[in-house]
Amino acid sequence: MTALTSAATQPLPLDDAHITDPQAAKAGRQARPLRFITCGSVDDGKSTLIGRLLWDTKAVKEDQAAALRRDSTGKQNELGLPDFALLLDGLQAEREQGITIDVAYRYFATDRRSFIVADTPGHVQYTRNMATGASTADLAVLLVDARAGILEQTRRHATIAAMMGIRQFVLAVNKIDLSEYDEAGFQAIARSFREIALSLGVRQVTAIPVSALKGENIVLRGDDVMPWYTGPTLVEALEKATQRTGQTTGFRLPVQRVSRPGEGFRGYQGTVAGGSIKPGDSVVVLPSGVEANVKAIVTYDLVRNAAVHGDAITLVLDRPVDVARGDMIAAIDQRPQTGRAFNARLVALSLDGIVPGKRYWLKAGSRRQRVMVRPTSALDLTTGNWDDAPFLAMNGIGVVELDFEDTAIFDNYETNRETGAFILIDPDTFNTVAGGMIDGKRSKAGRFDALPDADRATVTLPARLLEAFLKTEFARAHAGEIRVTAPEENDGE
Repeated sequence: MTALTSAATQPLPLDDAHITDPQAAKAGRQARPLRFITCGSVDDGKSTLIGRLLWDTKAVKEDQAAALRRDSTGKQNELGLPDFALLLDGLQAEREQGITIDVAYRYFATDRRSFIVADTPGHVQYTRNMATGASTADLAVLLVDARAGILEQTRRHATIAAMMGIRQFVLAVNKIDLSEYDEAGFQAIARSFREIALSLGVRQVTAIPVSALKGENIVLRGDDVMPWYTGPTLVEALEKATQRTGQTTGFRLPVQRVSRPGEGFRGYQGTVAGGSIKPGDSVVVLPSGVEANVKAIVTYDLVRNAAVHGDAITLVLDRPVDVARGDMIAAIDQRPQTGRAFNARLVALSLDGIVPGKRYWLKAGSRRQRVMVRPTSALDLTTGNWDDAPFLAMNGIGVVELDFEDTAIFDNYETNRETGAFILIDPDTFNTVAGGMIDGKRSKAGRFDALPDADRATVTLPARLLEAFLKTEFARAHAGEIRVTAPEENDGE
């Protein structure tokens, strides 16, 4: 959207003519809304920025505006406008303390596009809520106070967003009015953050100087006070952003239920987590490795010719197959990784952190498995370095080794965020203690202590026989349990 006047000189009135219905259909909008989060350190103005964005895009309904006027009594700013943060902070504790605790989701739209925004908390103790909001986002709006610059929590949120696969950042340097619209300070913050983003593998960064309180460079431009800034406003940057697909894998169906309504019907139910499928396609059931062909695709009201990512379906195969909840049906030529040992990145969410060698429940989709976690390194948010760390403290971000009791099934998180993500559950308290993303499979077999050495065997094969064996269906299904070493590298395992 383009505006001709500065928001600071044209504060919006609090009259009912300002209110419109955000659900109205507008030509040119994309079918799926862009999902984005606001994140950053505490008191950087995330809720105020989104509240102002909702107000200036006329996404506030009449009853919401009336409640905002009432709740803002005695809290109006020098422009006579309400406390926009109250549009997002609805919990009593949030309003009493002036902080964000839970994630607040809001819908709004412009003439060009529709959006779903998740306003996430900035406090360290609510990091788990920030990670929840980032898990489904296409883009992150990271706020920085123009006076304070980049803080440890800024780095933490940027790292978590990047771990969650977000590759588009808008750096909103907020409270620019309190720094006297200092261009040099803005440029220094932008340069510093771009260096951090590059270290996280993020190259698409749009830096914007904004004043959430005055509405400058949010929807309306702040040319009167920042003539030196010629880039997009926040809403213009959002309108140009791309949606994340993240589905470069083949067909994936995590089985949630086996349907047997009658003796003549057996179907496998779940939501497609990647790729597409049609009758006649060949699939493999994992971890068993049994192959079959798709006979029919059934939904609640019809038989379909195809199914794509996000569809809830019942899959009927052309032969009886032993399939249980937690198994995965996948494309036969694009299989996920299977094995008992994987590398992953974790965000620790419990007070006790991640205890090395402790057994946890790992929940991924409909599958729950016992796993042993061994932290190997942790991110130093001050220096940006990954340091050796046998323990992962609360809110720590680290690299771990996962050793499973039985075969696990994963994709790399970068290629499929649904089949590459998981949570860890404490078996004693049933609390969620960490969220994680699969980086890749380890090169050696798992070391879960429920598998004694007596259950392992070393087999020596000529190279040509080994090559043929590794191509077999059995070897592919148990790839994570097979370790191949050259004679000079054999360490006796």
